[in-house]
Amino acid sequence: MERGTAAEGDVVAARREHILEIARSAGSVAVEDLAERLGVTPQTIRKDLNVLAGQSLLSRIHGGALVTSGVDNLAYDARRTVASNAKARIGAAAAALIPNGASLFVNIGTTTEAVAANFVHHRNLMVVSNNLNVVDTLSDHQAMELVCVGGKVRTGDRAVVGALAMRFIENFRVDYALIGISAIDIDGSLLDFAIDEVEVSQTIIRNARKVILVADSSKVGRSAPVRVCGMDVIDFFVTDRIDDPKLRSTCERHGVSLIETSITC
Repeated sequence: MERGTAAEGDVVAARREHILEIARSAGSVAVEDLAERLGVTPQTIRKDLNVLAGQSLLSRIHGGALVTSGVDNLAYDARRTVASNAKARIGAAAAALIPNGASLFVNIGTTTEAVAANFVHHRNLMVVSNNLNVVDTLSDHQAMELVCVGGKVRTGDRAVVGALAMRFIENFRVDYALIGISAIDIDGSLLDFAIDEVEVSQTIIRNARKVILVADSSKVGRSAPVRVCGMDVIDFFVTDRIDDPKLRSTCERHGVSLIETSITC
């Protein structure tokens, strides 16, 4: 009996670890989808998600779960693995919006880094970035002018933030701002976790003629404590998909051009 109980515990532990892997890859999980994929009942999945949420490994939402809490963001290395396939598609689609010869800001975030990786075939861009990972990605590109924002470096994700960075950015007026975000409320508010990061993003937005938001669907409905702006300042929103009708309506009301990269059957 004890061996059977231990074996059952191993199965449950393995299933929950698999759920975590799926969540970290996709950014979020849905109860019905997990039940079908793992061959168990929705009730079993709900119990698994509740346990994982109780361990602070996931955050429960209606019908599923997200990979983070509403107070602290994931560490940078973990964020790189979340929804990586969606970010790759978003990166290609967003880069296609930028014409040769344009000037642009690229702010911090793993999704904006995915966009920058697609600039290899662009010519005569001027890229101003407070993201040292973007600077590294583009540093060998001879056909563009690359400007690194000066200021305090946040070592966890190599972001340049703070008052010095804001004053540096104020010296520019560019064609496009490429903005990543940590969370999107269904009312269209764009949210993030750190005040100094938000202030830099707001400065970037103010000094660009057009604003391109890049964010995968796991950001929608997620909580974060600091408001960056609303959808009224966004010109393009590139994402994998928008499932929430209220958010879609908000985008349409503010004239945001939606680009959804997911292939639906």
